Amino acid sequence: MTPDQHTALYAVVGRPVRHSLSPAVHNAAFSAAGINAVYLAFEPPDMGACIQAVQTLGIKGISITMPFKTAVIPYLSHVDPLAERAAAVNTIVNEGGKLIGCNTDGNGALKALEEKTDLAGRRVILVGAGGAARAIGFSLKDKGAVLSVVNRSHEKGEGLARVLGCRFIPLNRMDAITGDILIQTTPVGMGPHIDLCPVSPEILKPGMVVMDLVYRPVETRLLRMARERGCIAVSGLRMLIYQAAEQFRLWTGVDPPVSLMERAGKEALERQHDDL
Repeated sequence: MTPDQHTALYAVVGRPVRHSLSPAVHNAAFSAAGINAVYLAFEPPDMGACIQAVQTLGIKGISITMPFKTAVIPYLSHVDPLAERAAAVNTIVNEGGKLIGCNTDGNGALKALEEKTDLAGRRVILVGAGGAARAIGFSLKDKGAVLSVVNRSHEKGEGLARVLGCRFIPLNRMDAITGDILIQTTPVGMGPHIDLCPVSPEILKPGMVVMDLVYRPVETRLLRMARERGCIAVSGLRMLIYQAAEQFRLWTGVDPPVSLMERAGKEALERQHDDL
């Protein structure tokens, strides 16, 4: 739709976000639903300046990504239960100036995983201890999964394991553990450093479900190793689309066109690859 004086503004905020797929995904959804809205990407210097802009300009909704998922919380009027437990917000809904913080990362990850496996009682190795790992960890715990947290930093890893009520395994000792599902939540392996992988191949057993939250490239080194070793690979793009779909529903009250959003995300990835 052609923007006009009635066009609602939405955005993704982070640093960096120049290569985010979210504008392509959400703008495609707005267009398909016939909603007069536009979604842009911004890199503010800090969350204080960002929130002032949201209030001043009447921005209807914000996606929050690194490094602001925790820093944004003091500026909000309210946060939903998962965002509060995870201490991480990835979505803001502006309800007439009242800013509501939500977290759709956990929901997005569960939907992507449940396409491949049941979660109750499954042993899950969670690699990383950032905002996404926290939200996914609490969501998995609510589903009855049995968690282990693996992280390079002992302090952060032990902290997350403590609040999740599970064990912590240092990254250099993770070969000693086994699991049914492995979820890689760190940025390791993201372009341009696509040859990096935080997981050694020895831990990947046939039949294991392996999800990498990195979606650029769609098939990371971890997912390639997982397929080669007989694992079931789940791309981070699936989680991205499902969490974006939940954001769209929160902002508009409209059922999201998930298949179209995924197609738009894949096409945007292809264009970015062609520009390299």
